[in-house]
Amino acid sequence: MMQVARESGRWRILQGMSGTTRALRSDAERTVRTILEAAERVLSRNPAASMEQIAEAAGVARTTVHRRFASREALVEAMARWATRQFAEAVDAACPENAPPLVALYQATANVLRVKIDWGFTMRVMDADPEAGKVHAEIAERCERLLIRARDAGVLRADADLDWSRRVFYALLHEAATCRDGDPDALATQVVDTLLRGVGTSRGLS
Repeated sequence: MMQVARESGRWRILQGMSGTTRALRSDAERTVRTILEAAERVLSRNPAASMEQIAEAAGVARTTVHRRFASREALVEAMARWATRQFAEAVDAACPENAPPLVALYQATANVLRVKIDWGFTMRVMDADPEAGKVHAEIAERCERLLIRARDAGVLRADADLDWSRRVFYALLHEAATCRDGDPDALATQVVDTLLRGVGTSRGLS
C-alpha cells in the first residue's frame, strides 16, 4: 500500500510539473507573439525603430526582448517565419483543393488580405527568407491548381491564360493590401470581381 501511495504521489507531482511546464510554455508563446505584433506595428511606422521602442510598445522589459531575440535581425527573421506560417494557414483555411472554386477563391483572397494587411512590414521584408520562398512557391502551385479548377468549373474562360491570370490576381492582391484601413472581406469581393469581370464593358471591344 505504501508503495502504491508513493507511486500515486509521484504521478501527481509529475502531472503538476507537466501542467506547470505547459503553462510556462504557453506564457512564453504569448509573450513572443506580443513582441512580434508590437514589432510589426512599430516597424511599420518607423523601420529604423530600436529594440527599446519595440519593447515599450509590447509592454515588456527590454531585457525580455533581448532574451528571446539576440539581435534586431533575429527579431525580423522571427517575424518573417511567423508571417509565413500565418500566410500558409490563411490559404489552408480556404480549402482550395476541396471547396467550390469560386468560394475557395474568395475565401483565400479574404484570408490572405488579412495577413498582408496585418503584417505589411514583414511581408515586404520576408522575401529574402528561404523558408518564406518555399512557402510562396507552394502557394503559387496551389493557386495555379485552384485556377485550373475554376476554369474547369466555368468560373474562368476556357481559353484563359492561367499564368497571366495568376499574375493579375497577385497584382490585385498587392494593391488591395495597401488599403490598410480597408475591410478584407469587402476588398476580397472587389479583387475577385475585378479578376473575373474586369472594369470595362463588352461595348468597348466592338
